Amino acid sequence: MKLLLVASAVASTVALLSSCSLENTSLSIREGMGTNPQLPAPNLEKIPTVSIANAIGWQSNTSPTVNEGLSINAFSTDLDHPRWLYTLPNGDVLVAESNAPAKPNASFSVRGWLMSMFMKKAGAGVKSPDRIMLLRDTDKDGVADLKTVFAESLTSPFGMTLVENTLYIANADALVKYEYQTGMTEVDGQYTKVVDLPAGINHHWTKNVVAREDGKLLVTVGSNSNVGENGMDIEKNRAAILEIDPQNQTSKVFASGLRNPNGMVLEPKTGALWTVVNERDQLGGDLVPDYLTSVKEGGFYGWPYYYYGQNIDSRIKSPNPALINSVIKPDYALGSHTASLGLLNASDTNLGESFSEGLFVAQHGSWNRSPKSGYKVIYVPFKNGIATGASIDVVTGFLNKEEEAQGRPVGLTHDQTGALLVADDVGNMIWRVTKKE
Repeated sequence: MKLLLVASAVASTVALLSSCSLENTSLSIREGMGTNPQLPAPNLEKIPTVSIANAIGWQSNTSPTVNEGLSINAFSTDLDHPRWLYTLPNGDVLVAESNAPAKPNASFSVRGWLMSMFMKKAGAGVKSPDRIMLLRDTDKDGVADLKTVFAESLTSPFGMTLVENTLYIANADALVKYEYQTGMTEVDGQYTKVVDLPAGINHHWTKNVVAREDGKLLVTVGSNSNVGENGMDIEKNRAAILEIDPQNQTSKVFASGLRNPNGMVLEPKTGALWTVVNERDQLGGDLVPDYLTSVKEGGFYGWPYYYYGQNIDSRIKSPNPALINSVIKPDYALGSHTASLGLLNASDTNLGESFSEGLFVAQHGSWNRSPKSGYKVIYVPFKNGIATGASIDVVTGFLNKEEEAQGRPVGLTHDQTGALLVADDVGNMIWRVTKKE
């Protein structure tokens, strides 16, 4: 029996590794982007394509490439897997140094073992530092000269938001809060839990948080599976954005059917909530596009039964046809498997007229598409609060000519001058993008 298991594991490994060199696309990444993306027939993959960029970090005197008219410099270096960013009103920048929580009770599986190997290759295999760092540019030269531990002993922290004197942090398993005073460089005492958040298997562990003007908080929660293959009982309050009432310590589903939402912003002209969502895998390299969309309260966006509108996912064993007429089609496709994560209003930055109305999106990069997709920061132009037109590459060059990952962009924010800040969890640094003088 043991020999059979080993043989099976080896066969699976060979099959997965063999798929690395095969292209699984027929469309260019651009054809799967925008307000009207092409959606070819599904290509069901029993074994996922694996095409991971080997993480090597930045070599000396190398840096990403930026769009014409922009400049880039290192804002902070020597961080430990920086994932998410948040700028406080005084200009201090908080950095969530984080990774997936440990799974001490997880049962062994060949697929899980292989995926852990591949994620390590991609730079995502490090132990979670579980802390928030504070960066401050005291002399305003575009480089942080103060770097200190702001909060620690957290649980895979990710999103952060400040409401008056309360700083909320979205851990993988709970929304917590600290009391905050302007200028403080470390928190005083332990956090207070506001509400529990769905945890457990944590197929998707990142939780983001934003605050509305009415005092309510919105928190993203990804699914516990690819397409509900572990049963829908474990997906309660997942693949959703939750509305949290911090005063009453209650939560409810604000919108659902969002496989793995991450970045969120309130669009400045309309006040509408927008988010980026990572879509499902193993339908081929051209499906399903990750997307950027406005989010309606009570809205249902399809997962797991439907994708990009009313397209049926045939893999679902127990389809729910009654939902088809309620599915909301996303506003803007971001390309398949781009792992779009960070999101920032252009109005928070000062990068010139070409980047004045729209959203910046950080694309962490594919692991299962050949050729690779993402690994860049793009700009999606808006008009009157609506996404429109072709996206613009803003920061590229995270992959070198050998398709090795020198860096991978994750969270986005701005500094006190309006420069764009980009968290790079492979380069372990924060990049700063400015308009050329």
